[in-house]
Amino acid sequence: MNDVVVTARNLRATTVRLLLALALALAASPWAQAQDAAALKARYADSQERLANNPFGRPLFLESKQTAEDLKGDIYSVVEHPFATVQQALRGGDHWCDILILHLNVKGCKASVEGGATRLALAVGRKFDQPADEAYQLLFNYRLAASTADYLQVQLNADEGPLGTRNYRIRLEAVPIDARRSFIHMSYSYGYGFAARMAMQAYLGTIGSAKVGFSSDGRGADGKPAYVGGVLGLVERNTMRYYLAIDSYLGAYNLPPGEQVEKRINAWYDATERYATQLHEMEKAEYLEMKRNEIRRQTGEPR
Repeated sequence: MNDVVVTARNLRATTVRLLLALALALAASPWAQAQDAAALKARYADSQERLANNPFGRPLFLESKQTAEDLKGDIYSVVEHPFATVQQALRGGDHWCDILILHLNVKGCKASVEGGATRLALAVGRKFDQPADEAYQLLFNYRLAASTADYLQVQLNADEGPLGTRNYRIRLEAVPIDARRSFIHMSYSYGYGFAARMAMQAYLGTIGSAKVGFSSDGRGADGKPAYVGGVLGLVERNTMRYYLAIDSYLGAYNLPPGEQVEKRINAWYDATERYATQLHEMEKAEYLEMKRNEIRRQTGEPR
């Protein structure tokens, strides 16, 4: 009887493994990638009004969502870069370290390959110059999920984050529009439990109480837009910061290597200041000095 039970358990375990393997194979298949490319192209076609008329002053719109345990922000945007450039620039772990370091809270990033898998060791800290070894270490798995003639998808996944947050997901997908433009979708999401919820409430009740996001459902008594606050405002700000890091990286990609870092950090700061109500945290000279120091430490260059 025990042998029968064990055999049944083994059969169920084998079946589960086969189903998982099949699901992964289907997700990575050309058919699935074609479906994803078609869906993103359809989203572009359906979004002409939102891309043309929005408060961002560029062809871009942002969506956010909160559930009981997750926060997610999505940005859709047209960029003035050929798809071949977007595809080349946004593939590879080292490239993503150069992108992510632009964010105020990212103190360092190191890409490595272990057993054929690429990982990004991200140091996340406070909004001032801080050595990476004093920050929280966030380990992302990097995956190039699709890279074809008309579709790119990159996934960054981290199981655990600071203060009880979890399931960090950064996903980038892109399709060509024409010879000089591409359509990009970037999503940023993470989960949170009780400890993270308490930490966010403490932050939003003190130094984060006046901070807002980009979504608005009307106007206040002063006639100005009434922007969303709280955790939705929080995820919208970070989604925009990461998107602007991608955009700034693309803008500097074709420059001589020695000019790229200065172009990136200046472009990122200037881009965030276009939305100073939501994103202003420090003066430009302070940000530039902080990032120069952090990038030197990341690349091992002398001060």
